Parts: sequence; structure tokens; C-alpha cells
Amino acid sequence: MTAVPQTAIAISPVPDPTIDKNRFRTDFVRFATELGVLRFGSFTTKAGRLSPYFFNAGLFNSGAAVGRLAEFYAEALLASGVEFDMLYGPAYKGIPLVTATSVALAARGRDVPFAFNRKEAKDHGEGGSLVGAPLKGRVVIIDDVITAGTSVRESVRLIQAAGARPAAVLIALDRMERVGPDDALSEHSAVQDVERTNGCPVVSIASLDDILDMIQQGGGNGEFEQHREAVLAYRARYGVI
Repeated sequence: MTAVPQTAIAISPVPDPTIDKNRFRTDFVRFATELGVLRFGSFTTKAGRLSPYFFNAGLFNSGAAVGRLAEFYAEALLASGVEFDMLYGPAYKGIPLVTATSVALAARGRDVPFAFNRKEAKDHGEGGSLVGAPLKGRVVIIDDVITAGTSVRESVRLIQAAGARPAAVLIALDRMERVGPDDALSEHSAVQDVERTNGCPVVSIASLDDILDMIQQGGGNGEFEQHREAVLAYRARYGVI
């Protein structure tokens, strides 16, 4: 039997007109709150900041939840109009995300190869640190959020070393926060720094603006309204315009 070569399908630079960008962003925020992935209260972030909300993508932890999450990733990517040939997920969180998103894209008629890495290179069998399709062409990196951008930098180096090109970074939520200590905050957010440093866009399913929109529109039957002022104050202190 002759094997049929796998052919990547490049996405048109024109955004998919069948996708309502505003609706899927709003739907995603509501979906995240319903599952408790997005919570309001008082939380200490990795940067040591006291945040009035917290987003924990690790709580997308069932088949149905990950399946719906992947549909949101696929919608965000297709709506962006980014041209790409394949997907890449950095270990560990990126592994289920890239796998599920590739399935969601295939369901929409966009069958593209994907790959992910191991934290430690395999020294037997085929060896190496990569699993899946060879890194080729324009590669979209899929992760949950961007904090310091370390995972993205490592992914970009790996992709470029293989002779491929990072086409975009696809994340679930853009917190729209400036980086650095409180007394020396950068003018740019972590996402903006990644875009400037790596020369590729960051596409997010939703952002802090979408969270505020949900609160102001009475999302959650108004139960989150009490957190509105705290979220606005946090954005005024750490956010970018």
C-alpha cells in the first residue's frame, strides 16, 4: 500500500466571515466563569500582584470542557486571518491544547499537522525532543496565557532551529498587563513584548476588556458586578490601553 503524503492546508489571510468575533469572545468569558476557570475575588499572581480575578486554564479538565475550549481556539485562529501551515504546543500545557485544537480545525475542514516537545530529549527509539509532525513552514504556537514570555521564547528558538517560521502565538486570555516591578513598570504588556521581540502576532480568544464587558453587561446574572470597581482599578494600575 502506498502511503498518502500529508498536506498542510494554509489558511487565507482573510478572516473567516462566518465567525462572529465579538460573540465567541463573550461566549468564551461566560464559559470560563461557568466552569470556575475564571474567578473573582482576591488572588496573588505569579508576579506577586494582588489581582481581583484569576484565570486557571488547568480547570478545563474534562473531555467536554477541552473540546469546547478547542473550538474557541479554532474560531479565534480562523477569525484572525493568520496564514499558517501547522500547530505547535509547548510542554506541558500546550500538548493537550494543540492536539484538541487540531481536531477542532479538522472538523471545520482545516486539517493541519501538529507537533509538541518533550521537556527532556528522548535518548532511544527515534530520539529527540519533538513529537508529531516535522516543524515546517508557518507555525502557530498554542498556549494558555503569556506571563513572562519564557515558554514562547523557547518555542520560537526551537521552531527557528528547525528551519520553520513562527506565524503567531495563540492563547486563551490576554490579561493586558504591563510587566516589571511596580516601581518600574514597562510601557508594554507581556503580550506586546512577545510581539515586538519575536515579530509575530499574538492572537487571544479573549482579553481583560472582554471580562469587563461581561461584568458591565450583567454577565452571571449580575453576580460579578461587585467586582467591577476592583477590576477597573487593577487595570488602571497595571493595564495597557
